[in-house]
Amino acid sequence: MTWFLDDPVFLQHDTGPGHPERSDRLRVISKLLQSSGLAAKCTVLPPVAAKATDIARVHPGAYLRHIEEFCSNGLGYLDPDTPVCPKSHEVALLASGALIAAVDAVLREDASPRERTAFCLVRPPGHHATPTKPMGFCLYNHIAVAARHAQAVHGLNRILIVDWDVHHGNGTQDIFYEDPGVHFLSIHRYGGGFYPGTGSTGETGTGEGLGTTQNVAIKQGVTRKAYREAFQQALEQAARHKPDLVLLSAGFDACRGDPVGDLGLEPEDFGELTKDIRDLANSHCGGRLVSLLEGGYHLEQLAESVKHHLAGLLKE
Repeated sequence: MTWFLDDPVFLQHDTGPGHPERSDRLRVISKLLQSSGLAAKCTVLPPVAAKATDIARVHPGAYLRHIEEFCSNGLGYLDPDTPVCPKSHEVALLASGALIAAVDAVLREDASPRERTAFCLVRPPGHHATPTKPMGFCLYNHIAVAARHAQAVHGLNRILIVDWDVHHGNGTQDIFYEDPGVHFLSIHRYGGGFYPGTGSTGETGTGEGLGTTQNVAIKQGVTRKAYREAFQQALEQAARHKPDLVLLSAGFDACRGDPVGDLGLEPEDFGELTKDIRDLANSHCGGRLVSLLEGGYHLEQLAESVKHHLAGLLKE
């Protein structure tokens, strides 16, 4: 069994016609998960909106107020890539809250081994949001909110965040760059001006967090085999952190044909990557693994990729 956080409210974040991060992404995923029978094998956990105090562990109060006020004024762009509507603030809080609920569920003392994984089918995504700047379709950094919740409420001292979205998780890196308690591993396309331009192998953290940021910079044209090997080697290094919890920014825009990313991966590759990260979680933290949807914009490939990912979480 895997906890599954899904709700029609996430369709209400309206990004306008033609935008790649649109509500149809969730529709095609949900339809395939239902028809494949995978959704029925999960236990639905309803999201609850994150509180201002939850968000404040990552984003200052002035930032939250800015997002809320901007969205209340109607359709507009927070930055050149990030459109919002009047519902966007509310939906983004629910997305962060879904991650918090998932963390609470997998960390319950009475959670059985089958209750220690969760997948959050949410939008808008979050990993590009810095403490003070929305960008790259992202308003709040959901995975960072979840990690800070795990630290503050559950007292965890060692958290591993893995990000396999094709774009570097620059916001997540910024938030934890000086934090020795959070190891951040991002594998992403890099070079040639590819968005967001951060994530070189030389970015490894600073201060007490030196060595806890790990970037695997991949060039376009990489083979699927080489990508998998690079990921496995990176996980072996990250495992030295001996995490109490693993959080996964699961973007699927490295898949073949994706209009925004595309590193030539096939949907089934994400099942193999899921197995790799689940093996790490089983070895170090009793299988406690929370995943959320980040990118992925080729609708059919996205749905197939998520299907393989969820099957990996369910051990199907």
